Amino acid sequence: MITTPPSDWRETTVRRVLRLLNRPARSGMGVVTAYRDGTVTLRSNRREDGYTFSDTENGYQEIRPGDLVFHALDGFAGAVGVSDSHGNGSPVYHVCEPVAGDDPAYLARLLRHLGTSGFLATQAPNVRERSVDFRNWSTFARIPLVLPPADEQRAIADYLDRETARIDTLIEEQQRLIELLHERRHSLINGVFEAQPVNTRLRNACADVVDCPHTTPEVAEDGAYEAVRTASVRNGKFRPGNGLPVSAETWEARNAGGAPSIGDVLFTREAPAGEACMVPNEQICLGQRMVLLRIDVAVCVGKFLMWQIYSDRVQDHFLLSANGSTVANVRLPILRTTPIWLPSLAEQRQIVAYLDEQTTKIDELIAEAERFIELSRERRSALITAAVTGQIDVPEVA
Repeated sequence: MITTPPSDWRETTVRRVLRLLNRPARSGMGVVTAYRDGTVTLRSNRREDGYTFSDTENGYQEIRPGDLVFHALDGFAGAVGVSDSHGNGSPVYHVCEPVAGDDPAYLARLLRHLGTSGFLATQAPNVRERSVDFRNWSTFARIPLVLPPADEQRAIADYLDRETARIDTLIEEQQRLIELLHERRHSLINGVFEAQPVNTRLRNACADVVDCPHTTPEVAEDGAYEAVRTASVRNGKFRPGNGLPVSAETWEARNAGGAPSIGDVLFTREAPAGEACMVPNEQICLGQRMVLLRIDVAVCVGKFLMWQIYSDRVQDHFLLSANGSTVANVRLPILRTTPIWLPSLAEQRQIVAYLDEQTTKIDELIAEAERFIELSRERRSALITAAVTGQIDVPEVA
């Protein structure tokens, strides 16, 4: 929706508002990074693993607290803000200061809004997937802006700082609640199995353990079957829509050992390893790194085995077999010989009914919290949009 800004707001461009700074890098300084959440700070204030450091810092520049820093390749995704640190920054950054009177915190807020709303993507060429190139100062400098008077800019920036901080606090509380609910879910499942004796191996609960053959899938737009990716299986659930529609020929090749049937279990052998879910329907074929546990219904209820796979005893078995702190791959011999508890079918069904009921309650609470976070983020975005486009009278609201 196009809105008309207040009459005392002025139309201008970045060139008329910001001055490009070009200070040479200083030795012995830390590296300042512009993050996509709008924070510009020393990299050491966050984390340093996963970054490639330059030995010479060729082309780096000095960044001081209060400088407005715009990431020329990631600014479209929100990597722009006011630095809180003193250090050296990449030459891919535009380090700026207001020409006269304008508030850098407000300008950073406005540029982030223009980026995350998609406006900046229309103002410069793409150089790679999900990137927009503003490394040329002239390209960046001609971005159009509509600005309120300088005193209102400060008021708007302060108002947004307060209100978004409140929303962020609520989001953090809900994220912590989700973590606690996941912990509760795991404890619930693990509590059923941890005190029970091991009396058999996983292979004895299955009529067959079928690994996906390494065949190249033939993708068909109108394919009637879906290839299951390991990413589709998480926390005992199958997420539909993550596979590719494949041809009948691929379905037959992938399911040469027998097609998945309702009541069987899908297991992720790697990436990620150790996840499991029930076969959701009979129109799927195994994906790479997937294993089909064809259940022997005479001795085992499929969902009982699925729940048990998430117990600490089974997961620890995978860890010990991997000789590490994480499981990169569960080899079939290890999977087949996994120690499990297998009581009577009647007791298995009772346990499945109990876990289904209890985990459903927890999953509903998790879904509510996730929806609250989604709505809060939408509210946060709408609030910023309204403030920087003059849809609300921020001084009056404040």
